[in-house]
Amino acid sequence: MNDNQQALTEDQWQRAELIWDYHLMHHEARPVDAAIGLGSHDLGVATWSAELYRAGLFPHLVFSGGNSPTTAKVFPRGEAVHFREHAMELGVPASAILLEPDAENTGQNITLSRAVLAAAGITPRTVLLVSKPYMERRSFATARKLWPEVEIICASEPLELGDYIKSIGDEKLVLDMLVGDLQRVIEYPKIGFAIEQDVPRDVRAAYEALRAAGFTSRLRDL
Repeated sequence: MNDNQQALTEDQWQRAELIWDYHLMHHEARPVDAAIGLGSHDLGVATWSAELYRAGLFPHLVFSGGNSPTTAKVFPRGEAVHFREHAMELGVPASAILLEPDAENTGQNITLSRAVLAAAGITPRTVLLVSKPYMERRSFATARKLWPEVEIICASEPLELGDYIKSIGDEKLVLDMLVGDLQRVIEYPKIGFAIEQDVPRDVRAAYEALRAAGFTSRLRDL
């Protein structure tokens, strides 16, 4: 936690854990035709993609992502490029990795990765999406909207909320991201970006409470 941040209250922590668990799809990882590692600020996506590749779950891995304001300094050559290099350091052969270096959002991650796979002669029936833990549900809803004929399975590093916060090093930022992604889960179906997901009443109440408490830096004007 940054020195200038106030510690979370017990109530805020419980609400954050509720939203964290909701974002996880709790899919069982199994062999698929291809995987897509969704670019972000979190190099753990590449780490976990490499782990799943080494476990023999897929023969083809696409890393997708250009840059955003939050990743340009961390990954100056683009998210996908840095993810690919990290996965290769962890033992994934270059021949197994396809690169999609242009996506600027989750929808583009899906559509441009699909095009990269097609250009390589790969038409998958099952796809594993590897993302940040709190992005599983949104990536699932986006992929089901844009690629409905493919079975989508989601995966992320198996971390508890507290461990993830330690890995990022910014408690408030992580809660802001939990709230921001839940806003997108709720609102994106209304504008055609994703399929609708059921949001339980207690999850929605947690979302509204954290918004009211000021965890709002990742909200979008929709």
